[in-house]
Amino acid sequence: AFGHRVNGEWKYYSTQEVIDLGNKVSRGLLKLGIKKGDRIGVAVTQNRPEWTILDVGIQQIGAINVPVYATITTEDYTYIFNDSEAKYCFVGGGDLYEKVKAAQAQVPSLKEIYSFDKKEGQPFWETIFAEDGQAEVDTLRAQIKPEELATIIYTSGTTGVPKGVMLSHDNIISNIMAGKGAFPFVAGDTVLSFLPICHIYERVVIYLYTLFGVSVAFTGTYNLGGEQGDLMAVKPHFFTTVPRLLEKVYERIYNKGLDLTGLKKKLFFWALKLTEDYHYEYKPKGWKAIQWKIADKLIFSKWRAALGGNLKGITTGAAACPRRIAQVFSAAGIPIREGYGLTETSPVITLNLFEPEGALLGSVGPVIDRVEVLIDESDGIFRPGEGEILAYGPNVMMGYYNKPEATEAVMKTINGKTWFCTGDVGKMVDGPGGKKYLQITDRKKELLKTSGGKYVAPTPIESKFRENFLIEQMMVIGEQRKFVSALIVPAEPAL
Repeated sequence: AFGHRVNGEWKYYSTQEVIDLGNKVSRGLLKLGIKKGDRIGVAVTQNRPEWTILDVGIQQIGAINVPVYATITTEDYTYIFNDSEAKYCFVGGGDLYEKVKAAQAQVPSLKEIYSFDKKEGQPFWETIFAEDGQAEVDTLRAQIKPEELATIIYTSGTTGVPKGVMLSHDNIISNIMAGKGAFPFVAGDTVLSFLPICHIYERVVIYLYTLFGVSVAFTGTYNLGGEQGDLMAVKPHFFTTVPRLLEKVYERIYNKGLDLTGLKKKLFFWALKLTEDYHYEYKPKGWKAIQWKIADKLIFSKWRAALGGNLKGITTGAAACPRRIAQVFSAAGIPIREGYGLTETSPVITLNLFEPEGALLGSVGPVIDRVEVLIDESDGIFRPGEGEILAYGPNVMMGYYNKPEATEAVMKTINGKTWFCTGDVGKMVDGPGGKKYLQITDRKKELLKTSGGKYVAPTPIESKFRENFLIEQMMVIGEQRKFVSALIVPAEPAL
């Protein structure tokens, strides 16, 4: 079911082992005095099976998993654990134990920190395992209701102190069940997991993998590439990623093309040029079909091989994916599908599908089942047809923990329904299969207003420029200025 490298060798846990170990964790937590509703923190430097085992152990006794990023500061840990009143914390990798230990002195509720790794002076997590008390675990599990709190996920805090997003079991499960037909993997497939599991995006996907019965190999982004990397070792059928990683892979491919000489170089850029005609329903005919077969055999097949050779698809989210990136990989037989959502929506709102007539390049897909989207044009500052994206459905959070005012600020009642205000700007467009597809055009807070009073949406401009392999990052500026300009960070290796 779940595996990772231990001292260079792959170690896997079967589904039965995950269940058995999850029960040992549950029994151990009860012996530590954990009650239903108590909060438990968890942080790892990279995804690992122990995270999922602990998650099972926490949730089935009605306790609350509070996942936190490994990259935040001791001050952030102090704030989050005080706000959530965490009783225990489990950590794995690097200096995490030391960082959380430094915070513990200022967190009265935090009794102990356990490490997933055996290290001197650090309590080992297996020491909590208990062999007896299963009847109490079974009773508690049977009493958990779908509408009850399952987890508190703290947002990054880029707009102030982190806010704890409260998600119920039903919030998460409704999202899984609504999207379960959208993916190309089947029972027995192997998938790779490297996006932070503390983020709801990867965590929900892990639950989805569990539902389907696929084998999950956990790794980190630094271990992916090269002949000895985990992509080649695992040869996955599927994985989730963020656009920046795809951009970096594309840059590497492009740079290798630039290093070629003579006929090989001409063939590479001829094949790349062919992809400019591609869209998800594209079926070349006649001479064009022959050209595509040649390009596939000589060029695209090598790209697929470099990603393990078995990929059925990749989904991307968390940031805008440049249209060209999705286009070029999909044209090469590595289907990319972009989705959209937020932690507050558990997370998926829209998702491009892998099935025929289920995806549109340049969009984040149709709205998933049981979820509704409203484009709110009431501000009057957007182009016709555009507005703030509002979401309604069983996936919308219970609210922000300890912050009723912040919760109220992101909710809006229209026609008797209370909608979640995403802060993103978008529009619905027509696409394949007679469906409506959502296009994100900007963040509401990022809209610029020049000194002449003109509103400018920077995101689509930035996204378009970043398609150029010479550009690493780009930021449009122009708030209260006479003209719009940009700061550009060049991609030094490519340059």
